[in-house]
Amino acid sequence: MHFSLATILAVVPLLASASPLAQSPRATIPLSKRSNLYKEDGALNLDVLRGQLVRAKAKLSHGFASYQRNTGQRHPLAGNLEVVDNTSKRAVGKDALTDDSEELWHGTISVGTPAVSYKVDFDTGSSDLFLPASTCGSTCSGHTKYNPSSSSTSKALGKSFSLSYGDGSTVSGKQYKDTVKIAGLTATSQTLGAATKYSSGFSSANFPADGLMGMGFQSISDYNAPPVFQTLVSEGQTTSSVFAFKLAESGSELTIGGLNSALYSGTPIYTDVTQEGYWQIDFDALKVGSKSVAGSTAAIVDSGTTLVIVSTSAAAAFYQQIPGSADASNTVGAGFYTFPCSTTIPKVAFTINGKDLAMSSSSVNFGPVSQGSSDCVGSIVGDSSFDLAILGDAFMRNYYTIFDYGNSRVGFATLA
Repeated sequence: MHFSLATILAVVPLLASASPLAQSPRATIPLSKRSNLYKEDGALNLDVLRGQLVRAKAKLSHGFASYQRNTGQRHPLAGNLEVVDNTSKRAVGKDALTDDSEELWHGTISVGTPAVSYKVDFDTGSSDLFLPASTCGSTCSGHTKYNPSSSSTSKALGKSFSLSYGDGSTVSGKQYKDTVKIAGLTATSQTLGAATKYSSGFSSANFPADGLMGMGFQSISDYNAPPVFQTLVSEGQTTSSVFAFKLAESGSELTIGGLNSALYSGTPIYTDVTQEGYWQIDFDALKVGSKSVAGSTAAIVDSGTTLVIVSTSAAAAFYQQIPGSADASNTVGAGFYTFPCSTTIPKVAFTINGKDLAMSSSSVNFGPVSQGSSDCVGSIVGDSSFDLAILGDAFMRNYYTIFDYGNSRVGFATLA
């Protein structure tokens, strides 16, 4: 799970028109935006930015560990990453999402009977739902807490869970089954974690959402249980086994069980998921202008990671094509690069299923290193801990991104 921990979104209601693709209702969740990625003076918070890479790697490590435990096989893309196991069709909906400065995306769900509402971060790079328990201590102050004994549909599973992140943040507790509702769709007997311990990184000051809802596949679930969306599909709650994100400065939205045609134009470009677990696809090339700087690579499409992460060699080759760029390992952090803010960035695109999907200049440029600096930090970062790339929010914000669970594919459509 990606965390820029002091970053989360406020729920903003959003109306969406019916999709001609699916002649049926769908649920939407508006997303909105707040952040500590930037300081009050508008400069980047470099500690937060460095933490993005650390947390992305830690999330992958935990997912790989869950995959290995659940399937009995090491994930083929784990590479050099240390795998650490820290565990002891009826309706459609949409939910407004809040963009925490392209770091965390959250909206509202409800859990239990009677239903209680919670804000959760929606993360396609993980697969479990957890909330703070009523017995959680002071670090859960300010969060809405889940009390299993107050829900007539709650059932204790007699299992514990423990999740750790690269910045030292932890969450642990007990597993339950209960009813979960998201934008009018209901998942019954849904496995979730009630956290009896939140480390300080999850305090309300650092983590304004109450919990997190993973939207990957079951094979990377710490609980080895179906994620919420998979439960909605299996219980026939959706007319279409698809969800989609618009991540933007305004009007951000998660659509559940269909597509919102008002948010995109043209025909989406689809590419198959190459291995279920993460939303893992292949891209054919990374291009700067007409020059390819990286060849075919496995990639994870991850709403829970702010950065675009490629291999160290691909990042070096990429920034060689950006005028005035420099390795910022000693100033920003290992794998980061800077370039003059005045630089005109050539067209940057990932070739997916034969089509060049461009990133806007603003999504490649995170902004000044410090207040008044003439150097800006790039959103494409190099790291070779694992044999894959991560297409995080810096890429996703350029497209209406479609996650097709039923057909095991990911789609990208031009934002309207």
